[in-house]
Amino acid sequence: MVDSDFIDRVFMTARTHSNWQDKAVSLSLLHRVYDIARMAPTSVNCSPARFVFLTSPSAKEQILPSLVPANIEKVRSAPVTVIVAEDMDFHVHIPRLFHHRPEAMRPFADNENLREITAFRNSTLQGAYFILAARACGLDCGPMSGFDHAVVDQAFFPDGKWRSNFLINLGYGVQDKLFPRLPRLSFDEACIVL
Repeated sequence: MVDSDFIDRVFMTARTHSNWQDKAVSLSLLHRVYDIARMAPTSVNCSPARFVFLTSPSAKEQILPSLVPANIEKVRSAPVTVIVAEDMDFHVHIPRLFHHRPEAMRPFADNENLREITAFRNSTLQGAYFILAARACGLDCGPMSGFDHAVVDQAFFPDGKWRSNFLINLGYGVQDKLFPRLPRLSFDEACIVL
């Protein structure tokens, strides 16, 4: 069992940030976060998530036209904005990633609907794992969905093989600009035990 400090850092006291310190996030830390997140489970180890790290002002400018107005400054000020994307050809890697049953790729080969459902579900999971890994490594996160997917996909994935899922701003948040934590549903409201 992990200690309570770790649980606090990753879940209980961690917050969604919109305001950022002017402090860079190193490439080695991005590698570390990904190396942790990639170890979490996906269906048949399919690992369809792809992560595009926007760290320069010019990269950030490419995504700004896709954002709802409330998200523009959040992206501009964040040290890193991550596009969590899904690879629609993820199945070609299954023979290597699930090598004890390489035939597991077959159901995906001719079934675009199954690929889309599987890619979306598992890339969403992997994005969540990435947030937890980033928090565990001392980063703050600001996940966002307020953007036009078609604009992002045209700018960053024009060949259509990858598709945007959601965005995560990363860095070191400004603690005194957080508003009070919002409520969550209780166990009795959200859970059924049968």
